[in-house]
Amino acid sequence: MTDGGRRAFIGSFTTAGGPGIVTAALTPDDGALTVLSTVSGPPDPSCLALSPDGRTLYTVSETDEGAVAAFRVPGAGNAGHTPEQTGPAVPVHGDGPTHLCLFAGHVLTANYGSGSVTAVPVRADGSLARSASGVFPPTAPGPRPHRRPHAHQVQPDPSGRWAVGVDLGTDSVGVYALADGAPARHREVALRPGSGPRHLAFHPDGTRAYLLNERSPTLTVCRWDAAEGTLRPLAEIPVLPGAPSGDAYPSGVAVSPDGRFVWTATRGEDVLSVFAVEQGPDHADHSAASEGTAGGEGVAGTAGLRLTATVPCGGHWPRALTESHGFLYVANERSGDVTWFAVDPDTGMPRRRGSIPVTAASCVVVG
Repeated sequence: MTDGGRRAFIGSFTTAGGPGIVTAALTPDDGALTVLSTVSGPPDPSCLALSPDGRTLYTVSETDEGAVAAFRVPGAGNAGHTPEQTGPAVPVHGDGPTHLCLFAGHVLTANYGSGSVTAVPVRADGSLARSASGVFPPTAPGPRPHRRPHAHQVQPDPSGRWAVGVDLGTDSVGVYALADGAPARHREVALRPGSGPRHLAFHPDGTRAYLLNERSPTLTVCRWDAAEGTLRPLAEIPVLPGAPSGDAYPSGVAVSPDGRFVWTATRGEDVLSVFAVEQGPDHADHSAASEGTAGGEGVAGTAGLRLTATVPCGGHWPRALTESHGFLYVANERSGDVTWFAVDPDTGMPRRRGSIPVTAASCVVVG
């Protein structure tokens, strides 16, 4: 952060009674959060992103009209702790933006309702241009012609050269570059039909990616080649030790900074799953299916991941989780709280340390 302190920013669904954007102080030694302020801003700020310098906070407005907004984060010498909106929210010309990221001087949004990816230019001062620079429409007929596109996440790869978009509706992942300020599709990778990919997290070595599937409680392990901009699914493994009691709805995935552990959240079971990273994707190549398929019978044993434990998420309906400096933060949407866990550095096991109330919590970003 600009003042040397650490803060967390929490998004929420205002249409479900959420306060909007919550700013919380973060205590480094125990990870504890203390609410400092709230700001309403645009409706349903369900996903947030912080600029690399910590001076600007970006949010979607997950509505049918769809918009993004920028907030200036107070620094040293500024009174108060409330971020200030820098200008009007900018329409993204897409329905229901559910995720956003910073990429190549733009804010990209994944628009769930319309299945599109939008780019909005970022000015030098961090504010947003007044109109979206382009919308990438879904491919027709798409990898799954019978399914409607539902873009759920977009994020840059570790090299910063590509943006990767996860489409839950068409069971696919798109790889994008920017062309004249608009997203241009470089490649599209098909996943197992019916898997419903929701969120992807990269391994810090830049060669692996872990793709969490919502419609089946599984994690697809992938090889990532930044030089070519290619994603190759290698194996698909369960995120739960047994069959779920009902619809599981996995939601979020995070990787430890040292690359030794992966965590997932599952809403229907109210649990976090802990995986140990045991090997790289090279060891799985001999049994992996061809690109565009998430693997077949017998591939799960070569994934390089081992499910070691599941623990309660500390609330109900964990929509998202974030790792930061040895702690996990879980936004429990339906119980209306954010819970934090200390992570054992040897086992990756999360241990609950506390929580704060945030009605309809949807995400946590730590600065």
